[in-house]
Amino acid sequence: MTLDDILQDIHVLEQDLQTYERKYGVLSETFYESYRQGEEPEDDAWVLDWSAWAGMYEIWLRRRAQYQAAILKLQTQTPILVDIIGRTARRESIPVPV
Repeated sequence: MTLDDILQDIHVLEQDLQTYERKYGVLSETFYESYRQGEEPEDDAWVLDWSAWAGMYEIWLRRRAQYQAAILKLQTQTPILVDIIGRTARRESIPVPV
């Protein structure tokens, strides 16, 4: 997996999360806290959506953590962020441990 792969996943997930946020009128963070506390949808037709939404949010959280860990590791190797940005802007494949 590369830094770009992680970033692309984050962007796709954010678009999907926004679809649910628009549909249900709350941010994913707000929804997820309620979902984790065991709140259930009032409409049975929402159950599959809520399950998918929660799973997607969990993946988004993992990808964000992976991204942060990768950036921290890269900064120990290349402490100047502009150098990392230069590599990513040139579309260099930057492998990251998964």
